[in-house]
This record gives sequence, C-alpha cells and structure tokens, in this order.
Amino acid sequence: MVKFGLTPRSGSSSWRRILPLVSSKGFGNLPAMNQIKMGALGRVLRFCGMLIILTQPLTLDLVRGANLTSQNPVGRLKAQREIFVASNGWHSSIFVARAAMPNDAIPVASDYPDAAYLGFGWGDAAYFPKRDPGILTLLNAAFQPTPSVLHVTGLSSHPRDVFPKDEVIGLTISTDGLRDLLGFLNVAFTRDGGGRVTVKAPGLHVFSKFYRAKGDFHLFNNCNSWTARGLAAAGLPIEADSIYRAEDLMLAVREIAK
Repeated sequence: MVKFGLTPRSGSSSWRRILPLVSSKGFGNLPAMNQIKMGALGRVLRFCGMLIILTQPLTLDLVRGANLTSQNPVGRLKAQREIFVASNGWHSSIFVARAAMPNDAIPVASDYPDAAYLGFGWGDAAYFPKRDPGILTLLNAAFQPTPSVLHVTGLSSHPRDVFPKDEVIGLTISTDGLRDLLGFLNVAFTRDGGGRVTVKAPGLHVFSKFYRAKGDFHLFNNCNSWTARGLAAAGLPIEADSIYRAEDLMLAVREIAK
C-alpha cells in the first residue's frame, strides 16, 4: 500500500472508522473501488480515492477545530465585560464601570462626572430614602404596592473598597449582555413630560442620589428581585421570579460566578 506520511492520532475516532477499509489488497470494504481496472487510469483513480479517504479525518479535525474556536468563550475575552453585585445582607445593587458605558446609556451618568463605577439599587420610595423609616413605613412598603425609586451611587474606586463590609461578587457578561443590562437600567427611570429624569431625594451617601423609578414595590417585588431581573436581562442564568431575599440572590450569584 502507498504510504503518504500521514500519522493518525491514537484517539481519533475518524481514523478508527477509516483504517479498516484500507488493506494491503486495496479497499476490501469498498466494492466500487475494487471494480476499477488496474490500467494507468485505474491506478490514478484508486490513488485519488485513497488520498481522499485518508485525508478526510484531517479535514474533519480542522473543521471541528474551527468550530470549537468560534464557540469557545476564551476566544472572545476581549468582547466580555465585568459587572459587580453587592449586598449588605438585606439590600442589593448592581455596579458597572463608568468606562464601559456609552455616554448616552444612563440618563443620570452626567451627575457623577468623577465616578469610576455607577451603582444601581431599586426600592420603595417612602422607606428606602429614610434613615429611620419606622415600622409603619416598613409594613406599608412590604404589604401593599407603593411607588419606587432608584438609588444611584457614583464611586471613585472599586465597590469592594468603598463597601468593605458588603459582599461584592464580580460577574462576566458579553458586550451584548452589557448593552441589554444598560437598557434595563435606562428604562427603569421615570421621565417627566420633557423626557427628563428628576431627583427624588438626596442619597444615603454624599456620592449618591434617589431618582423616581418605574414599577411598584412590595414584598414579592423588591430590590433583590429587581437586581435578579437585571442580571437575567444581561443574559445570566438566574431564576429572577423565585428570588426575594438577599441571601437567595447572592446564593444564585455565587453559583454563576464559579
């Protein structure tokens, strides 16, 4: 048999299927090839047929390799972005690097010109902005639908540095996921008749503000379920409809981050 200098890989299933077809007598399992008369033309045809069969596994491996490269996320690292989810045990927020945001992605970004990160947390309009809201405000927020606000924080450094007591977990999303997350955040703000976003109250920090937001807050539609919906909008595998507590959210986020 003519040798072509091709060495099959020991683990190649394609070679294991092909090699039994080739014997020292020719192509014993390929009757059509054996019927070719051994004239000059016949020898050329048999040579070409043998070459096609022997090189097929190599071609298939090249195709598979190209497909694996296109499907491998490592090949798309440059197209990925990192966001952060923070929780203090009861409330949660999503943080995005300001440099990753287009200038017009978030309507209030210009309120924080020196921020390296912007954080977004959603909550009850009466309870959330107050430092000591009282039990009646808490019960009202929990057991009946009430207006909501977005708490936006502009951080000059990493969320872990600003909130060292909070649990802060980084998550990698695609550029499309970032675009969809920013779209989710953008439409969460309530606009006035002129399309402007208005400040509802001073923030809990000197570097934050409360803005009027869309949606009604209640026990089963709270800050943690809102954060989960934002992560789902970013394309992350999270069951937002089953998340209400901060621990439920962070348990899911830890699994995603593994």
